[in-house]
Amino acid sequence: MYNLAISLVLGFVIALAVRLFGFGWVPVILPGVLAAAIAYVALNMRSQKRLQALIESAVTEAQSRRFDRAIQLAKNALVLAPWLFGSRAALNALIGQFLWWKGDTEAAVPYLESAPTGQWPARLMLAIARWRKKNLSGMQTVLEETVKGRGNRKQGLLWCAYAWLLEKEDRHEEAIRVLGRGVAANPSDDKLKSALQAVQNGKKLKMGKLYLEWYNFGLEAPPQMMPPGYRPGRRMTYR
Repeated sequence: MYNLAISLVLGFVIALAVRLFGFGWVPVILPGVLAAAIAYVALNMRSQKRLQALIESAVTEAQSRRFDRAIQLAKNALVLAPWLFGSRAALNALIGQFLWWKGDTEAAVPYLESAPTGQWPARLMLAIARWRKKNLSGMQTVLEETVKGRGNRKQGLLWCAYAWLLEKEDRHEEAIRVLGRGVAANPSDDKLKSALQAVQNGKKLKMGKLYLEWYNFGLEAPPQMMPPGYRPGRRMTYR
């Protein structure tokens, strides 16, 4: 927002300066608009670079299980929110994920509520929180919005988690339909096909065998023996 305001002011100043050289108002529009556009792109790139550095530091801390430090770094990054459109919601979603991984799921929910659709891990956490509160319609609303989000249709874990939650509520036929939609959107995804076949045959969805990062969501405890280098939060990405 600040970047846009500064760019518009700069564009007006340039246009006014050109006008003082005797040009009419119509000829000065192009240089003013061009100056505003260049300034906006440059300011945005600078703000994004600063924000990305803070986010990468926070994610590194979270991957090392230093969640308090990760949360603080993400909160510090909020000072840049007025400079970039959409960054406040994205940062709140990231803070919510860190709180979730820390185990403070109740504190995470207010942050997860503002998660953009594109940040599907945060949205899935929000759906799980609603499911735990027996708010099944709220859970389904969140998941329906999320699977329709840009790029999310290719996330096999998201479709399988949706079906897993429905199965837990004995909504077997709905779970099959959800996985069918997932397979239709990802015809080459063997994991989704395997999950659909299992549910159709009345078998339990073994999420941990399909997706190691499933354990990041806290619905099932990971096996005692995990592959070397496994850390909760490792596969969750910020976009």
